[in-house]
Amino acid sequence: MLASAIILIISLLLDGILSNYLPYLVNDLSLFTPLLTLVSIFLIYPFFKKKEIPYFIIVFLLGMIYDLLYTNLLFFNAVLFLCIAIITMYIYKNLEVNATKLIIYLIIIITAYESLTGLILFIYNIVPVTIPKVLYKITHSLLLNIIYGELLYAIIKVIPKKYKRISINELNPKSWTVY
Repeated sequence: MLASAIILIISLLLDGILSNYLPYLVNDLSLFTPLLTLVSIFLIYPFFKKKEIPYFIIVFLLGMIYDLLYTNLLFFNAVLFLCIAIITMYIYKNLEVNATKLIIYLIIIITAYESLTGLILFIYNIVPVTIPKVLYKITHSLLLNIIYGELLYAIIKVIPKKYKRISINELNPKSWTVY
């Protein structure tokens, strides 16, 4: 769980840093549009495979923090991140995730996120959204996020198991052990 927290914090900060340096105007998106927090939500699921409730809580709180830092729409990304977490859970439970299939899964995750974002913005008429604009956002956010996903996947694979799982004996804090 420590590794997943570090991954989420780094991804959240990188999202903010990269969005400051890359163009992010409606018709002038860079091919490197960051959605790194979204990618990390997908990749940390194995840390919580048998503890799904904490995973969903962490994803929701991460969405709230994302909303507070980068958007002014409270609960918007929190709910979207929960939807992505449900899709992630389905993928990990029913499909095999490896380095080559990861590309397809990240495309699915990014497409689902951008489509849901576009749909909600269209329904509530917050911003004028068209299908070509949504497709433009999807295509311009794939490259960087797939590269980041593959790098993060390779890093997660080499993390020792003792940092992937932390078991805490709640009755006696002196006997806390790290596996």
